[in-house]
Amino acid sequence: MTGRSRVDPARLVAFEVLKAVRVDDAYTNLVLPSLLRRHALTGRDAAFATELAAGTIRWRGLYDAVLAACIDRPLAKVEAKVLDALRLGCHQLLAMRVPSHAAISTTVDLVRDRVSAGAAGFANAVLRTVSQRDRASWVAEVAPDPATAFSHPVWVVDRLREALGDDAELPALLAADNEPPRVTLVARPGRASRDELPGEPTALSPYAVTMAGGDPGELPAVAAGRAGVQDEGSQLVAIAAATAPVDGRDSRWLDLCAGPGGKAALLAALAAERGAGLVASERQPHRAGLVRAALRGADGVTAVVAADGTAAPYRAAAFDRVLVDAPCTGLGALRRRPEARWRRRPADLDQLVPLQRRLVDAALDLTRPGGIVLYATCSPVLAETRGIVEAVLAGRGDVTLDDAAPLLPQVSDATGPLPGTIQLWPHRHGTDAMFVAVLRRR
Repeated sequence: MTGRSRVDPARLVAFEVLKAVRVDDAYTNLVLPSLLRRHALTGRDAAFATELAAGTIRWRGLYDAVLAACIDRPLAKVEAKVLDALRLGCHQLLAMRVPSHAAISTTVDLVRDRVSAGAAGFANAVLRTVSQRDRASWVAEVAPDPATAFSHPVWVVDRLREALGDDAELPALLAADNEPPRVTLVARPGRASRDELPGEPTALSPYAVTMAGGDPGELPAVAAGRAGVQDEGSQLVAIAAATAPVDGRDSRWLDLCAGPGGKAALLAALAAERGAGLVASERQPHRAGLVRAALRGADGVTAVVAADGTAAPYRAAAFDRVLVDAPCTGLGALRRRPEARWRRRPADLDQLVPLQRRLVDAALDLTRPGGIVLYATCSPVLAETRGIVEAVLAGRGDVTLDDAAPLLPQVSDATGPLPGTIQLWPHRHGTDAMFVAVLRRR
């Protein structure tokens, strides 16, 4: 390769994100900022690269169906780098306000620069075929089922349909999964006020605003750790965990699965207002490091510990309230984690569900009689929500299920799969699909 590259930097960033996700199992939201900095992209160029990368990954299922109709060989026979570029071209042609000639020519330049001239000719021919129809026409031809039309794996659609219990709502949920989420900030109480944060106050969390644009890391309150980026649903989980009534003493709190630290930071602020102390526990040492960073400068923190939550080094019945935000499939956070829908498999539930059950059991053993465990997942899948709670209640005679609804009276239309539980939804509440159950140790 000689001379100066003709590749547009924003499109090159998006191409490199797709490669990192495919080759390194990277997460879009984690790899993108460093690539934007490396290529010195800001403002509109950074926004374009972000939408191009994340949108292409979200809509990969539909675009692959379109490309399969335009290519005379299986997609598995197309070189991976070329297929990445073709998907980027599809997103520009079918979902972004990019003129067809610009979408095609820039993608061809990208393939020529990163693969070969021959591959560039192939990409040119394929994208010209794609450009002959608009998105609605392609959907009508290649996507008769909701899984393809809304670009979700079939098994994910089946689990979401089961959790909703209503086919009529399914298209709205799948569409909401494909909407880029707005950046939501949290003003940690006692440390910041949401009046000092730029953006529009939200309806559900008293600490949240949504930003219209810009880099949240440049805000003084965020840079100092007094505020942070946190989905409103995640904030509501922490609020419920701090609000659930306990009998007697209320001074020892535990976040059993604290990484990467967003809920722990809000819990610590709420604990400090009560004169309580929070222990933040996280199994993976590097994620425990993220928790320490999130809690820097915070009052109300007793300790940050790297420990396995299923065998945590704490005394039995030592805590008054425990949050278990358990590892899960993450199918309630597909708006923010576009690659998760393609990375997760049904077999993942075989490992996750037993782990969730062990974590809840361990949390209950660490909770004193009269205290509570709040079990939460960012997944609405019934095996991870109703199934876990039912198994715990059936297996332990020292636990009852509290009604969580009074803890979040501002949230409507959020009845969970068991009476007394809460289920948030992207299409109803504009949040991740967080599940909440409050278990009381008798």
